[in-house]
Amino acid sequence: MSRFIFINGEYKNHVNANVHVEDRGYQFSDGVYEVSAIWGKSIIDEDLHYERLERSLSGLSIELPMPIESLKVISREIIRKNLIIDGIIYLQISRGVAPRNHVFPKKSQCSVVLTAQAMNWPTKIDDNGINIITTNDLRWQRRDLKSISLLPNILAKQEAFILDAYESWLVDERGFITEGASSNAWIVDHDDVLITRELSNSILGGVTRHTLIKIARENGMTVLERPFLVDEAKKSKEVFLTSTTSGVKGVTKIDGEKIGMGKAGKITERLHKLYTTYCINYGK
Repeated sequence: MSRFIFINGEYKNHVNANVHVEDRGYQFSDGVYEVSAIWGKSIIDEDLHYERLERSLSGLSIELPMPIESLKVISREIIRKNLIIDGIIYLQISRGVAPRNHVFPKKSQCSVVLTAQAMNWPTKIDDNGINIITTNDLRWQRRDLKSISLLPNILAKQEAFILDAYESWLVDERGFITEGASSNAWIVDHDDVLITRELSNSILGGVTRHTLIKIARENGMTVLERPFLVDEAKKSKEVFLTSTTSGVKGVTKIDGEKIGMGKAGKITERLHKLYTTYCINYGK
């Protein structure tokens, strides 16, 4: 089956989709992106993703190239053309094409790209959990913006891959975990309090993180937003991560050290079930 992509006003076959060599996204990583989950053809937390998109664009002084409603229409058409039931949709906006110069061009038209691909979402948590490592956080200081400049994240992910780990959790200069290379970090203390780092320029405000905090509190759980050290994470009752593509995943090893009983914990399992139910019922 052909795969279709939206690029700068046109729907094109994947093999024929190209960007200009002087696109600032290609030459400078001068742009932003969003990745949204599709469950049963519905885009989960779509408005939250667009709110973050607008914040990221504003942070880079890039004007929204078209109304949000237009982007929604294109997103649904990309889902339809690619026959996606469950999967992800990727949206990228760059500052556009201009002669190479570090200074913003006086005039340029944003480049807009949307792609989609099928995925199977697990409805049952993996009891064995995942292994993660910790590594130094080498990223810039505006991590709250979802920039396409991801080289430090890529290096952290590659380090995890080499060590047969699922994810790298990034550690700041004070020894506190900021977040994962592509996820938000969570722990559960021995009083069953859920802890995740507070929003700031140090982390990306994850949409799944936002929704899970809401779900947890609605179901009587206590959520505390504060930093935590690597050692505190390793001694926690439970550890898990969240992201659009990972959902809720239990962490059972950090740097090779077993967490708890070495299985995904009961609270993590409950959160996974609650979040999965939320996604299945979304838009119904």
